[in-house]
Amino acid sequence: MKILMAHNRHLIPGGEDQSFAQESQLLMAKGHELKKYLCDNRTIHGSPLWKVGLRSIWSFKDYHEIHQVIRSSHPEILHVQNTFPLMSPAVFHAAKREGVVTVMSLRNYRLYCLNAYFFRDGKVCELCINQPVPISGIYQKCYRDSLAGSLAAASTVSLHRLLRTYQKKVDMFIALTEFAREKFISHGIPAHKIRVKPNFIYPDPLPGTEQNDSVLYVGRLSPEKGVETLLTAWSYLSERIKLKIAGSGPLQEKVQAIANRDSNIEYLGQKPLEQIYHLLGQARALIFPSLWYEGMPRTIIESFAKGTPVIASNLGAMASMIVPERTGLHFEAGNAADLVNQVTWMLNHPTYWQVMRHNARQEFEQNYTAERNYEMLMDIYQQAIDSKRAQLN
Repeated sequence: MKILMAHNRHLIPGGEDQSFAQESQLLMAKGHELKKYLCDNRTIHGSPLWKVGLRSIWSFKDYHEIHQVIRSSHPEILHVQNTFPLMSPAVFHAAKREGVVTVMSLRNYRLYCLNAYFFRDGKVCELCINQPVPISGIYQKCYRDSLAGSLAAASTVSLHRLLRTYQKKVDMFIALTEFAREKFISHGIPAHKIRVKPNFIYPDPLPGTEQNDSVLYVGRLSPEKGVETLLTAWSYLSERIKLKIAGSGPLQEKVQAIANRDSNIEYLGQKPLEQIYHLLGQARALIFPSLWYEGMPRTIIESFAKGTPVIASNLGAMASMIVPERTGLHFEAGNAADLVNQVTWMLNHPTYWQVMRHNARQEFEQNYTAERNYEMLMDIYQQAIDSKRAQLN
């Protein structure tokens, strides 16, 4: 199959970029003819904000370039991972003009929310969903606390609602969880156009063996990730078990300062993936205290792959990914006291926790391997092709 994979890379590589890379790698390993079309946010440096904002609404450059790529490579499928901010949803219009089947992965909530998280002021926020123009997001400067940036993001949302880009120009969507699928359906995406396919890990990092008495946090050090909930909980837990923190972000200085005062909190900084795998394999548990719905955190899947249970917020993707007392534990999002209770439960049930390590690895093998994911992706591509043919007949 000839596939054109399009993606707008982030300035700081994250889960979306890893998923794009692994999905591309898997398709090529399976013998498909893959063409990549990439935009990179590193090219924004030094560009006027107004110019970037206009391009995010409708990129004439990428509209014409996608036309040219399609005409030269003749793909059967255009699979778009992320269009923001450089590529813009204009690429879907270009592909449909050329008669190419279009598939879009929904890895966040940018179709409705200016910051893509459904998160503001420390809690879930969905005020803009039913607003034809997301006035609340503009007023609150939800995109990077910038009025100009928020106006540009709101213009993108509003224009493509008006054009019905996602209803008319995308043949099939891929949601990462059933929770996300229901969220998108409830706000206008046709149910028959959304399939659920989770993230996956490729190649398999293989299970680890718990060797130290510590738990691990891996991720961006920012408010929506629940880092402050984590630090509050460890003001009560640090005498019982060590916390290791890997990552970077706006709360990095605060994390470092607390780690300097508390010998049972270790700040590791940003680590490459291979070292993260090693840390996950050694940890008693992964702590995932996020305050927003998340897409489908790769870190949780990586933890399952290493056979390490996860203690996570009972919210959004985390609520469906983790089965309490089987593959991990849940606590109320933002509730440090409840996090303390769940870690205490883990410490009080060491034998049962070992059984849960086996369960976590089994969860990975059943749901998150490359082979299983490939079967699902091919099925989605075929459904998109069949849907397109049915429309033409």
